[in-house]
Amino acid sequence: MAKKPSMGRQKIKIAKIEIKNHLQVTFSKRRSGLYKKAHELSTLCGVELAIIVFSPAGKVFSFGHPSVDYIIDKFIARCRNPQPNSSALHLVGAHRNASSVRELNLQLTQILSELEVEKKRGEAFDLMRKASKNHYWWESPVNELGLHELEQLRDSLENMKNSVTSHASKVAAEANYNNSSFFYTKQLCCCGIVSSI
Repeated sequence: MAKKPSMGRQKIKIAKIEIKNHLQVTFSKRRSGLYKKAHELSTLCGVELAIIVFSPAGKVFSFGHPSVDYIIDKFIARCRNPQPNSSALHLVGAHRNASSVRELNLQLTQILSELEVEKKRGEAFDLMRKASKNHYWWESPVNELGLHELEQLRDSLENMKNSVTSHASKVAAEANYNNSSFFYTKQLCCCGIVSSI
């Protein structure tokens, strides 16, 4: 069965998409990508931001950190009352943002190291799972085995059959011997040859 070739990541020309369904899908994907980048920017750099997007259908979507209303109110307040450029206020704000960025970087570093540890544990688990799968190949369904594995399975089953047959013969022979000696002893007892204990 031939696989359909993947489109993969291809360069697309930047022009308005004419097909309405494709336009909506692209808008949804790009919007979520835009929100993701805005979230990363606010987390990594400690910025406050707001994004307002109007869809092709006219719906309004927004994203803001800490919130869209807070950013809009702050923007309107700045426009109404322009603050004099105070270097002391900028230094205090920059220091506050720098300390929060340092804290976020420490958290990010810790989370990344934990992620690395978990990835290594996952890789080790995968190796163990693959090793156990290869070790117990005979437990796989027969239709999943290859020719070599099927031949090994057949030989193993034949060896096991021979061993079971041999062991069963020995057990049967011992049982017959024990039964015959039991009957022989019983007959001797009945005839009075062997005294009772």
